Amino acid sequence: MNFGGTLRINKFACFILGFILFLIIYWRSGGATVTDKSDLVNLKHLLRAGIFAAERGGKKVVSQKNGELNVQSKGKTQEGANDPVTDADFASHCAMYYSLKNTFPKLSIVSEEHTGVAGCSEQEVIDLESTPEGHAVIDYMFDELVYIKDVTVWIDPLDATQEYTEGLYQYVTTMMCVAIKGVPVIGVIHYPFTPRTYWGWYTKRTSDNIPTVTHKEENKNQPTVVVSRSHPGKVTETAKDAFGEKTTVIPAAGAGYKVMTVVNGTYDIYLHTSVIKKWDLCAGDAIIKSVDGKMTTTKGDAIDYSPNEVKVTDGVLVTRYDHDYYLNKLPKVLAP
Repeated sequence: MNFGGTLRINKFACFILGFILFLIIYWRSGGATVTDKSDLVNLKHLLRAGIFAAERGGKKVVSQKNGELNVQSKGKTQEGANDPVTDADFASHCAMYYSLKNTFPKLSIVSEEHTGVAGCSEQEVIDLESTPEGHAVIDYMFDELVYIKDVTVWIDPLDATQEYTEGLYQYVTTMMCVAIKGVPVIGVIHYPFTPRTYWGWYTKRTSDNIPTVTHKEENKNQPTVVVSRSHPGKVTETAKDAFGEKTTVIPAAGAGYKVMTVVNGTYDIYLHTSVIKKWDLCAGDAIIKSVDGKMTTTKGDAIDYSPNEVKVTDGVLVTRYDHDYYLNKLPKVLAP
């Protein structure tokens, strides 16, 4: 004869359960209210779109190589090297930037280049349900929704422009990166002249063409270091002073190329000791993190990819293994 008491207990339990569920949803949403589906973006869709955009830009880069490049200068780098820009940079920018912007109108996108060329914005919207050829593994990954207001996309329409003008196409890449609240999460690096595309989704997985690299303890005392070919002298001296005389230093071009040589195990370290831009780094940062490697400034700080500042002034250190070991060997103050 105590059915009334039992009913009251069940109502109370349901109320508590419902209240806890509400708190969990409220906490996970940051207390915000989603009023429109366009307030959210699917990271899996951004990965697909990033691959399509980088490959579209790459096709523009390849198609322009035999035409009039119309090489201009944006000025000098900190090291005094020429900082060129070509019509291929602009064509790739149009293809990448507006492919993404037309597909995700609310998305914040930072590109190295800007152009007002007529028809530039008339790019085809990306089919987000279609998977780029060679990347079928994405179909088996879970969807993940985030607030689009927290996302910044960084694109480099043509990395290694100087080498592109010299016909050193092996260094040339197009890159796209997704950062959430300043943290790089998805990186895409496309080599248009091979062609091949690498990507990494931090905490999830990488493209199938990224190899497993075995840690070699003996490399710590005789590392191979890749540095910029535009100013190898000072960095070579710094690397040998820091890591020992058995250090091998190899000059190369393109930040995307140099990060991928560490990701793929060709070299142990990528060292850069002067100012560099975030669009050069973000995609590689996401990919190196996806293989449990690390990119920091030479002072050991993580790089914030929020859109308010485009320069990294303290250089970068990139490793797949033994990051803190190498970081501690660098001098506290590095000359540019």
